Formats: sequence, C-alpha cells, structure tokens
Amino acid sequence: MPASQSRARARDRNNVLNRAEFLSLNQPPKGTSEPRSSGRKASGPSTQPPPTSDGTRERERRQSQQLPEEDCMQLNPSFKGIAFNSLLAIDICMSKRLGVCAGRAASWASARSMVKLIGITGHGVPWIGGTILCLAKSSTLAGQEVLMNLLLALLLDIMTVAGVQKLIKRRGPYETSPSLLDYLTMDVYAFPAGHASRAAMVSKFFLSHLVLAVPLRVLLVLWALCVGLSRVMIGRHHITDVISGFAIGYLQFRLVELVWMSSNTCQMLISAW
Repeated sequence: MPASQSRARARDRNNVLNRAEFLSLNQPPKGTSEPRSSGRKASGPSTQPPPTSDGTRERERRQSQQLPEEDCMQLNPSFKGIAFNSLLAIDICMSKRLGVCAGRAASWASARSMVKLIGITGHGVPWIGGTILCLAKSSTLAGQEVLMNLLLALLLDIMTVAGVQKLIKRRGPYETSPSLLDYLTMDVYAFPAGHASRAAMVSKFFLSHLVLAVPLRVLLVLWALCVGLSRVMIGRHHITDVISGFAIGYLQFRLVELVWMSSNTCQMLISAW
C-alpha cells in the first residue's frame, strides 16, 4: 500500500493538468447547469401573453391614424408642396435682402425716415380724413358723388385688409412693431399689405374718374409702386404681401364700380350726416 500511494503521488506530480495555470481546465463550466434548468423551465407551461384580438388591433390602427400632423414624415411630398415651399423660401429671402431700412443697423438706415414718409402717404387715416374734409368743402354734385364713393372704397379697403390679416396672421420678415396709425386702421399683420392695396385702389380710382394729364397719370402709378416698395424696405411686409395687396386693391375698385352710388343716394347720405 505505501508503495502504491507513492506511485500515485508521483503520477499526480508528473501530470501537466495539475499545475496551477491549468487548474481551470479541470473544472466544469459554470453555465452548464443553467441551460438544463432553463430547458426544464421551457418544458413547463407556456408563459407567453395571449395574442391580441381583432378589436385591439383595430383600436391601435385608429390611434396610429390619429397622430398629429407634425409627427408624421412625408417621404414623398407632392409637387405642389415642393413648389409652394420653394416659392415661400424665395419670397422670404428676397424680402430680407430688400429690407435695407429695416433697422438702425441696416445698410440704408439713414434713409429710413424718408422711406417711412413715403409709406405714410398710403395710410388709411390721412386718406379718410382728407376725403371727409374735401367732402365738407365740396359744393358740386359731381364732386360729392365721387368723394362719397371714394370714402366707401376706403372704408371697404380697411375692413377687407383687417379681416384677411386677422384670418391669416402672417408676420413680416423682420420683427417690427406696428405704429399708432397702424393700430387705428387695424393694419397689424403682414398679409396683405394694406398700404399697397390702398395705393392701388386709389390710383385706379383717380385714373378712372379724374381727367389727368399723361405725366400725372405716370406719377400716380409710380407713387403706388413706391408705396408698396417702401413697405418692403422698412421690413414690414414680404414681396408677396405687397403683390397681394395690389391685387386686392384692384378687386376693391372693381367692386366699388359695381355698387357705385348715384348722386341722389350720395345727397341723401350727406343730408342724413
């Protein structure tokens, strides 16, 4: 027995796997018992949630369709949307470049007062006040008829522009606060440009109902264009705001021509006033 024990000890010493660096090879892997247990667990009753019913799927589909518009990605936008966004970007870029008198640090800041004065010539308060004063001083029936219809056109312009601006609420290219006169005529937002619509309507009205020489007619058209341009230069309106204002002013003139008040109607209103 002692001899056999000594031979076993010698055999263990000569075994390479008994060295310290190889002891880990003789140990069983730590995760061998876990797969067996997991396998036993898997063989038990299934713990998966029951499949969703058709009603739940329909409710989830409706909720996905009711997502807000800003959370949805348009991977294939329409041609109209691309064209509209492109034109809008061009409009904003060009309006900002033309706003050379928008602030004190602008390139044409020294001419801001003069440009604002040009814009005031198309304001509604001076035109309404001047029309009422001329109507009070007028002594001819033809003059009173023209002035009464001009007053009607000016009031129509203020109400139309104020209503459209309140509906759309578009801001100008620059953060400029409206003046006191703008608040009086409710010309607070950018679209459409009230000064441009008024200048277009008044110039067309004078060209149709007053006998003017050719130079005065040219100056009248240039005045309307300068009024619209001045509103872009001071940063109050975009280019499309001014163009839309010109179009609305022309439509207002056509509407006043359709509902033109006769001389008898004007005299009745004047006497009542």
